[in-house]
Amino acid sequence: MTDFAAVRARCADFPPADEAAAAAVRARQATLTKPPGSLGRLEDIAAWLASWQGRAMPRLDLVEVLVFAGNHGVVAQGVSPYPPAVTAQMVGNFAAGGAAINQLALLAGAALRVIPLSLEAPTGDFTTDVAMTPDAFEAAVMTGYDAVDPGADLLCLGEMGIGNTTAAAVLAAALFGGDGADWAGRGTGIDDAGLGRKRDAIDRGLARHRAVLDDPLAAAACLGGRELAAILGAVIAARVHHVPVLLDGFVCTAAAAPLARLVAGGLDHAMIAHASAEAGHRRLVEALGMVPLLDLGMRLGEASGAALAVPVVRAALACHAGMASFAEAGVTDRA
Repeated sequence: MTDFAAVRARCADFPPADEAAAAAVRARQATLTKPPGSLGRLEDIAAWLASWQGRAMPRLDLVEVLVFAGNHGVVAQGVSPYPPAVTAQMVGNFAAGGAAINQLALLAGAALRVIPLSLEAPTGDFTTDVAMTPDAFEAAVMTGYDAVDPGADLLCLGEMGIGNTTAAAVLAAALFGGDGADWAGRGTGIDDAGLGRKRDAIDRGLARHRAVLDDPLAAAACLGGRELAAILGAVIAARVHHVPVLLDGFVCTAAAAPLARLVAGGLDHAMIAHASAEAGHRRLVEALGMVPLLDLGMRLGEASGAALAVPVVRAALACHAGMASFAEAGVTDRA
């Protein structure tokens, strides 16, 4: 594997959070007609938005949802109850407006784009080969990077890809340790025999590629998928362009996780939108030291949890921007 110079170069000089903007939010929060800290994480969300948008008063005029789709060679190992053709069929369903993400993006007031990546050519089966060559990996990363609108106020990320919970599980194991039994879940509803095949595929992938597991980018190339690489690229672009990010569930979090290993604070501009019911997500969230915004037992993917969290973020901004101060309302502050 090469040293992935193009990707590393984009991560080498990540901009920091705008602490002055965050401080301005906290100062305003202290004057609003409520006990200090009484809005809980809504107050934290407002400060987080400000710190990554670089604005003392954040905005949510342009919220984007990007869903990347890819197919996986490891499906040949019997790790999914659905055939790879379903990925393209679901992309068609997205285009027709018939999926959950269409409804949730509309509800969130967000613009939805779905980007398929070479669905006709699945990645290599990571149990016998690399999933992607370095060139293919970097191309997928750049597809995600280029898809991000630099003017977005908030970016929601998600995926579609038959077999991608297997890729996510093996990548999480590569990054944070463990094996197939620790990370494999039932995905789209695989039976016990299929779960055994999934665990075995993960273990064989880890063994085959053990020489590169210390390098998060090489691990992502050897074990991941094009849609996971595109999510990684989008997260990198969002950091460069000062766009805060909502990550969806297990697959999306695993796709972004190499940044946490590659760069200190590499995911500080991202929040995990929800705790997926897919086995392994809570373990991954804990490994990253992050706390999801929602916990609704969802495991659909396709950015559904990220889009569902947007109204919560809008609520945080509405309270921050719209509430009166004690002085404005003529309400007596505490002594």
